[in-house]
Amino acid sequence: MKHVKILGTGCPKCKRTYAVVESAVQQIGQEVRLEKVEDIMEIMQYDIISTPAVVVDEVVEIKGRIPSESEMIKLLRS
Repeated sequence: MKHVKILGTGCPKCKRTYAVVESAVQQIGQEVRLEKVEDIMEIMQYDIISTPAVVVDEVVEIKGRIPSESEMIKLLRS
């Protein structure tokens, strides 16, 4: 099972990123643990400058932008 974290402090872009990832998870039909991380101290551990960011299995895959659904589906299937 993949573990996906959405890093962001709750801004509109972060909320939209969560929605995109959630939709992608539903489309692939695989079991995925989806987590929203809003604690700034925890976010800083990933050494990113801007949010939102998407972390898949502890690897920062996307940072500073909202991913497309197709991009997320591809990431989740790999």
